[in-house]
Amino acid sequence: MATKHILIVPGDGIGQEVTAVGKKVLDKIAARFGHTFTYDEALVGHAAIEATGNPLPDESLAKMRASDAVLFGAVGHPKYDNDPSAKVRPEQGLLRMRKELGLYANLRPIKLFDELLDASSIKPEILKGADILFFRELTGDIYFGEKGRKNDGDTAFDIAEYSHFEVERIARKAFEAARTRRKKLCSVDKANVIETSRLWREVIQKIAPEYPDVEVEHQFVDATAMLLIKDPRRFDVVVTANLFGDILTDEASQIAGSMGMLASASIGDGTGVYEPIHGSAHDITGKGVANPLASILSAALLLDISFGMKEESNAVIHAVDQVLKAGFRTRDIANPQTPAHMIKGTDAIGEEVLKHL
Repeated sequence: MATKHILIVPGDGIGQEVTAVGKKVLDKIAARFGHTFTYDEALVGHAAIEATGNPLPDESLAKMRASDAVLFGAVGHPKYDNDPSAKVRPEQGLLRMRKELGLYANLRPIKLFDELLDASSIKPEILKGADILFFRELTGDIYFGEKGRKNDGDTAFDIAEYSHFEVERIARKAFEAARTRRKKLCSVDKANVIETSRLWREVIQKIAPEYPDVEVEHQFVDATAMLLIKDPRRFDVVVTANLFGDILTDEASQIAGSMGMLASASIGDGTGVYEPIHGSAHDITGKGVANPLASILSAALLLDISFGMKEESNAVIHAVDQVLKAGFRTRDIANPQTPAHMIKGTDAIGEEVLKHL
């Protein structure tokens, strides 16, 4: 039995809807296993800008630091996407959160539930058995480097920067994870062109001898993008830089059938943040059709990684599996053969998961 304090940060768009379902799952786990989970909420992103003018208010950051874990929704709004000149943007809150909390490692498990083999556009015989764990470096690279305009605004620049220390700490987490899986590590870079990638490869090569039981492979990012679709089962643990990881894991969502199925954990040396990768999806916000399973699976990661509750985490994953086995789907993972009465909305699919818990 444990007492833990969880901060719920719904954010924007469908983040509000899916985190509400994730919280219900955490409540059910607490009741079933005799734990006590207490909660608070905080603003971030567009919602925070509207309320305070700041995409990550100091109050929200303080609450994050004081929590045992954060269940996060999404940030973003079309008004900023269509206004490149906006000085204050929702995503600034997300980036500041990662930097201030030291969330340098983003873990994205890409695991296909067998029942969703037909939900992907990739052939089932290529997909079946795919199980990849991505380690995306989260606080360096082009996202955090110096950026700006020159030549009267006609020229823009973004500087990508990495230190030996930043590469080594994410690499060691990836090596340790590989030891618990199939003992294969693929490091992804663009070392034939980019200097930061050359440093990246040097660091991986330097520390690899400390992990003689792990088979190391180096791949250029463009080749990896092709191989993820051609032969996803070849990959076990993948470690890569911030920008490459962002793009590759979104591509890999097609292995799982939908972004609505992919959870993530952002961890470092303090409070961990757990969130679905699907973004704010304003085109379906408020319609009650968003897939909450990624938020539910993010809650499972929270239980496992931050709280060490492996049995509880597995119970959540098993419940999701049972719901899919029963034939229930949200519309993003349905196919033309799915009976209409088995296609459920956000809250209804959440209730099915709760039943199995």
